[in-house]
Amino acid sequence: MANYLISSHPEGDIISDTIHDSETKLKVRAINLLQSVFTPSKGEVRFFVTTETEKIAFETKGYRKHRQDLILHMISWYCAYAGWVNSAKIHLTLPGV
Repeated sequence: MANYLISSHPEGDIISDTIHDSETKLKVRAINLLQSVFTPSKGEVRFFVTTETEKIAFETKGYRKHRQDLILHMISWYCAYAGWVNSAKIHLTLPGV
């Protein structure tokens, strides 16, 4: 499995993480939807992850026609890192919206 880097950015009382792929320079930002409002950025790709206790938006930063499977791999890697392997579900749109 590929290794990615994670950086955390405090935004007030909220911390959002960014996953970095050193090979392609793609970044995917993880935003906790239970703690903050998510406003989609134009031209970026987004997915959503739900678990029993979490709702996370994942949005690319600097998307330049990267393969969708790379983005999904980065998200699944983050889910494993966060300990959500058995409960995470990835969605194209946020369920219940």
